[in-house]
Amino acid sequence: MNSERKRLVVTGGGAAGFFCAVNAARLCPQLEVILLEKTGKLLSKVKVSGGGRCNVTHNAPDITYMAKRYPRGQHFVKKAFSRFFVPDTVAWFAERGVRLKAEEDGRMFPVTDNSQTIIDCLLKEADKYHVSIRTNTEVTGFTKTAQGHWELQLQAGTMLKADYLCIAAGGYAQAGKFAWLEACGHSIVPPAPSLFTFNMPGNPITSLMGVATTALVKVAGTKLQELGPVLITHWGMSGPAVLRLSAWGARELQQMQYTFTAIVNWLPDYNENTLRDYWQQARIDAGKQKIYNKNPFGLPQRLWQFLLQQVDIGEDIRWADLPAKDQNRLIKLLVSMEFPVKGKTTFKEEFVTCGGVTLSEIDPATMESRIVPGLYFAGEVMDVDGITGGFNFQHAWTSGFVAAAAIAYKAQS
Repeated sequence: MNSERKRLVVTGGGAAGFFCAVNAARLCPQLEVILLEKTGKLLSKVKVSGGGRCNVTHNAPDITYMAKRYPRGQHFVKKAFSRFFVPDTVAWFAERGVRLKAEEDGRMFPVTDNSQTIIDCLLKEADKYHVSIRTNTEVTGFTKTAQGHWELQLQAGTMLKADYLCIAAGGYAQAGKFAWLEACGHSIVPPAPSLFTFNMPGNPITSLMGVATTALVKVAGTKLQELGPVLITHWGMSGPAVLRLSAWGARELQQMQYTFTAIVNWLPDYNENTLRDYWQQARIDAGKQKIYNKNPFGLPQRLWQFLLQQVDIGEDIRWADLPAKDQNRLIKLLVSMEFPVKGKTTFKEEFVTCGGVTLSEIDPATMESRIVPGLYFAGEVMDVDGITGGFNFQHAWTSGFVAAAAIAYKAQS
């Protein structure tokens, strides 16, 4: 290591690691920055996010609103967001020729609708500020010397020295993977999957794969519930409502071993009593029409007919002739249909874990370890995770930038 030039090593070639590396190199040109990625792929989650469009951030009105979208780490991100927030992210990319747009649900994407735009921007920035990128390079451990330098053991058996170290290695599915961080004195909140879809093996609802509607989804026996778009898949259910539910319920659902009952209200504007009140008017309005053809609730037609089949209502039955027994069964099905869930499926490739380095051991104003000076964290390796919608990426940009600014300041002083 050049004694004249200080060195930062960032472990992890994802959004948080890249943002830390390029901003540290930009803010402190005399700092040597090396980015290590254990796989052969850089920015892999950026690539697949938002169906290949990259959900960069969320168009939140303020920090308080944004912070409430993190099942874990709300207090921590609130402090960090005061240093780098959504407008800063938008401006940062705009200054580099990448404009972002907000969609109706608040998600923000590059105007190109192509994640490669974000990847190219970050790679160009790394090249501009001479960040050294090393792929297929895994850190297996690190120690701090008496002189205050870092010595990183690499899987290849080699060693790399650094003045500053930022861990942006992402989340780990197994607690044992955090052992190298525990070795330096940090405590770890055990990991659990977040942002996953519900498996319903053998359930006839899967015959409706591709059908989407707005519904209220609850987990029986808990307070967990979410309202929003639900997508029926060939294995069960997905969509924003299910994904948000999986994030908020990550710990509880893990304890249940992902075996529980989901209760779906297909008509979230109604409960059983209010729907029963409305039903009489619906019968009068559509009395002579066949119930299969006349759906007064705006449900997708395939879903409506599926629900009728579940209570054995024939295709020729008119609204006026619907027997009371069948009517009651259908009403109950519409507002509280039960689905046995057994297992989970990763949401595309956007797998997120909760758990990680305990937040009380990290300073949110700098991302520096409160236990080991010169050690910084960024991204999912910390016990912070957001619901789907651009929240996890905003945490990545924020933590990466805050760490970079703190490291650059120290390196210059």
